Amino acid sequence: MAATTSSASPDRTPAGRTAADGTPVATGLGARLRTGFGLRGPRHPRHALPVEQADTLTLPVSDDGVVVGVNNEGEPAVLGINRPTPYDVVLIGGLWTAQVLALRAAATGARVAVETGRPQAWMQMVHAMGGGQNGLAVHDVGRVPPQGASAGSPVLVVRDCGMRPPRGRVVSGPWQSVLTLLPYLSPVAPRLLRQARLAGIQRVSPDEAAELGRAMALSRTEVESLPALPDGVTLWCADRDRQYVMTQPTDAETGLLGMPRRMD
Repeated sequence: MAATTSSASPDRTPAGRTAADGTPVATGLGARLRTGFGLRGPRHPRHALPVEQADTLTLPVSDDGVVVGVNNEGEPAVLGINRPTPYDVVLIGGLWTAQVLALRAAATGARVAVETGRPQAWMQMVHAMGGGQNGLAVHDVGRVPPQGASAGSPVLVVRDCGMRPPRGRVVSGPWQSVLTLLPYLSPVAPRLLRQARLAGIQRVSPDEAAELGRAMALSRTEVESLPALPDGVTLWCADRDRQYVMTQPTDAETGLLGMPRRMD
């Protein structure tokens, strides 16, 4: 009786296939299942956009970070403090705003280290956040230990060290931003402002406003506005960008810190 032969199905491993070294080689569906490549999945139309329609595609682009308030248009203003590069911020303003920023930074997952000469002003926040175990710790001036910042554990260092803060032992670095709070314009302010990537200015005297205008190339309108800024309003300046922001507290923030205020 004559032997019959049949060709292998495309989805079955043909017999007799070997590699150069004589090792059998699996092909077909069995091989694709083992390697995870080449499987046929659901068929859908390609997601494509003609070039002439590209301008219709818009996405909200902004830094991920702390919502510091709303701008003149009522849109959220976001401060991206968790960065892979050093980031220094100077706030010439009140303790209330610095504490709100610290609370909100901790809420985003950052660890907050406060360097201060008035620890009693921060104790209520520490107790409210679990005694320093939930992202906020207070240290004496010059005694902030290395924080070990990383992409998975970013750090914000808040320096509340008065009019003439000493040079800090812990400086900005990858994933570690530093916010320096100055209650008023002081002799060290020009140096700090030159080093800062971002500066926030709250209500100041006309003389201070004029000096800041010269140091930061503010417009005449901006200089004239500074002595009359309401509580909770900050003029944030980065390079040539200027933005007035109203920090609106949540109910929890109001219960802990009170209403916005410029003076402490």
